[in-house]
Amino acid sequence: MIVTLIVLIVSAAFFVSGKFRSDIVALCALLALLVFQVLTPEEALSGFSNQVVIMMIGLFVVGGAIFQTGLAKMISSRILKLAGKSELRLFLLVMLVTGGIGAFVSNTGTVALMLPIVVSLAHNAGMSPGRLLMPLAFASSMGGMMTLIGTPPNLVIQDTLTGAGYEPLSFFSFLPVGLVCLATGIIVLLPLSRIFLSRKEKKSDKAAGGKSLNQLVQEYSLSDNLFRLRASEGSGISGDTVLELDLRRKYGLNILEVRRGETAQHRFLKTVTQKLASPDTVIKEGDVLYVTGTADAVSRFAEDYGMEMLDGHTSEEAASKGGTLAFYDIGIAEIVLMPSSNMVNQTVKEAGFRDKFNVNVLGIRRKHEYILHELGDAKMHSGDVLLVQGTWPDIARLSKEDTDWVVLGQPLAEAAKVTLDYKAPVAAVIMILMVVMMVFDFIPVAPVTAVMIAGILMVLTGCFRNVEAAYKTINWETIVLFAAMLPMSLALEKTGVSSYISGALVSSLGDFGPVALLAGIYFTASLMTMFISNTVTAVLMAPIALQSAVQLGVSPVPFLFAVTVAASMCFASPFSTPPNALVMPAGQYTFMDYIKVGLPLQIIMGIVMIIVLPLLFNF
Repeated sequence: MIVTLIVLIVSAAFFVSGKFRSDIVALCALLALLVFQVLTPEEALSGFSNQVVIMMIGLFVVGGAIFQTGLAKMISSRILKLAGKSELRLFLLVMLVTGGIGAFVSNTGTVALMLPIVVSLAHNAGMSPGRLLMPLAFASSMGGMMTLIGTPPNLVIQDTLTGAGYEPLSFFSFLPVGLVCLATGIIVLLPLSRIFLSRKEKKSDKAAGGKSLNQLVQEYSLSDNLFRLRASEGSGISGDTVLELDLRRKYGLNILEVRRGETAQHRFLKTVTQKLASPDTVIKEGDVLYVTGTADAVSRFAEDYGMEMLDGHTSEEAASKGGTLAFYDIGIAEIVLMPSSNMVNQTVKEAGFRDKFNVNVLGIRRKHEYILHELGDAKMHSGDVLLVQGTWPDIARLSKEDTDWVVLGQPLAEAAKVTLDYKAPVAAVIMILMVVMMVFDFIPVAPVTAVMIAGILMVLTGCFRNVEAAYKTINWETIVLFAAMLPMSLALEKTGVSSYISGALVSSLGDFGPVALLAGIYFTASLMTMFISNTVTAVLMAPIALQSAVQLGVSPVPFLFAVTVAASMCFASPFSTPPNALVMPAGQYTFMDYIKVGLPLQIIMGIVMIIVLPLLFNF
């Protein structure tokens, strides 16, 4: 018992200090419990196989897909219209919407659903995401108090009541309590989040001199002379290769890419394919060609081959925004020629970028001059900056050719920011499927299974650029922190620390009347939940609360509600509940942020509940 308490206190001290990474502290605490044989290896490692930890991994992937497909931005833009430019209205919307969803979906699932949406909302509104993410996590827990299925502790006290022969609680018996929790949370968090969470957002690192993809498009005027033509039915271009068309010599045109919609049977798995216009690319009926050149030349080409000119402000397959280039499979990057390069004084055609590196040269920047036409015959000079186009893997390979040039910026980092917006409907369907499986009990699928199904579907249906992109969405520090801290509750229970502390506190307050006992039960459960899971707290405290009420000869209902509210309303620690842990990396929070904002809220919530619970449920 003493060893467990020492490990717990030392760990808490390191968490508060913030001098060491949270996951390292949690792992050291776990190792200490192993070394002193408080836990067996099986018990110590049980956290890493816990379904909550597995669910968190899956939810990171689902949330990442919601971001990657632009679905979060679409939803947030609609919510933002309701909020306007008011930070107060946006804050209230986030709290109310999250609380409403949390009443029917697990608080972890609610946060996973809302987190990418809220981050996108904050960016669009010019706010720091940290201003909204902690309130988001807290609101999900408050919403869970509104229904029987909202949070596991609610089911625990229901089981305790019915097991003792009392009438079961109804589905909405919790609603008044949940509404009070949410109202209290909004009132308290409004000033606290403004004072402690209104930090400035960290600017992205621009030290590498990189430019965004849109900046490159504007700088080289790629969209000014960009035209889209469709190979409609009966056009004379179908079946020809780019080489056979010889558009550069005949019309002075350059084909940047060919965009192709997939057939109906593959539509769900892949909707849009981008192909670099290589000489052997065969043009098929329905293909959309992105070409650059003068309007007259494009018109002549379209007329000669029976091509359909597309308006630059429409989109095919919802994949193009305003007729500009998209960067799903094909990207652009700048490279600067070194003085020692073998390509200096060669023409672009002689350098053979297409044959050797599978990329096209779209433009040359020479000091303040831009060369955008007749590039094949343009001689390259030392220090020239070339804008090249190719598939993202080919652009990545350019970085390895450091003898001839240097790639400017971080093109692959920019590629990661490109939203696969044509996949947004797919991501939405998968997300709704996950929520439905988690909400309705008649569907024989456990929540963790629903999340895993959703995560793997996001990968298989192409909502990520590749599998590696899905792995990168997982915040492993948070996963390790939570998995390593879960066995701590087992150690506290195994050594008798939990039973000793809770029993002593409750028994000492029983003689001072029901209100004092209610306060003792509430704050004991609240304290325990800061170190062990809310479900374990409810399991340990519910029988004690029931027995104490029986001994006093009063109704156990308010006491059991005190247990479930205290267990669920734990805000002063990032690892007390999964939602608190989930928002920690995205909000860039420290352990002290939870103390500054969560601890006052936790105390005030307790005081309010001690006053309100006897009014809602008579002793």
